Amino acid sequence: MNLHHLKIFHAVAQAGSISAGAERLHISQPAVTREIRELENSLELPLFDRKPRGVTLTEGGQRLLDYAQRIFSLELAAERDLRDFAHLELGELHLGASATLGAYLLPPLITAFRAQRPSILVNLEVSNTREVTRQLDEGRIALGFVEGHFQRANYGHRLLARDALLPVVAPHHPLAGSAPLTAGQLQPYPLYLREPGSGTRASVEQAYRDHGLEARAGVAAGSTEALKRLLADGQGIAWLSRQAVDRELANGELSSVPVHDLQIERELHAVWRLGSSLSPAPAAFLALAAD
Repeated sequence: MNLHHLKIFHAVAQAGSISAGAERLHISQPAVTREIRELENSLELPLFDRKPRGVTLTEGGQRLLDYAQRIFSLELAAERDLRDFAHLELGELHLGASATLGAYLLPPLITAFRAQRPSILVNLEVSNTREVTRQLDEGRIALGFVEGHFQRANYGHRLLARDALLPVVAPHHPLAGSAPLTAGQLQPYPLYLREPGSGTRASVEQAYRDHGLEARAGVAAGSTEALKRLLADGQGIAWLSRQAVDRELANGELSSVPVHDLQIERELHAVWRLGSSLSPAPAAFLALAAD
């Protein structure tokens, strides 16, 4: 039995005659007769009793009709589900983001996306660059957003923006309000960094190495917000995203230290599994982010 035979059987059973079934399917009556005969032969069972006016189902035909109705109802449901999925009328979007992107840049994008596609459930996991790429590898997320280094040969990726890291201190720190300094003049003060695996930390460490300096961590913390609070001790310096400290710099809670010979900038990328086609929802979200 194949679905083509079953579809013809279903049409004839619903229409009540071979001719009406043929008309419904837009094929010839002899072709319908031949297909029904082939189906009956394959099942070794008569499905219709031929009457002067039309056909009636045998007991075996009635049993098959019950399955056919369920099969084609499921087929219709599958078509509707996939059509809605393709047109973003249902589904889920699983995103992963490193801390700065997840806390400061993605929330307004998610709000805009939800305004356009309110029926899509958006899940966002915020961690660090290493964890985001691991989630991609495991298939837990469809699209990731990372700051800093990742193995570009292993992922599809798109550059979205560049972000400056600023050296910031508490307003009562000895360097607050100072004249422009060199990077070497920061060395006596504890350096407060994100945890290993963070894109922000990797960018700072690489910039220090390129400058011939060592990024010695005095404190390591798992979030930007924790680092900002730790700076209140008036001792440490942290290189943080401009996006993350704009408010604190504006209201005086933190102070930026001018350093004329070291600027740290990192790239913000969207990443996805290499060789995998993006489903409609992550593809639409990526287009929104790129815009």
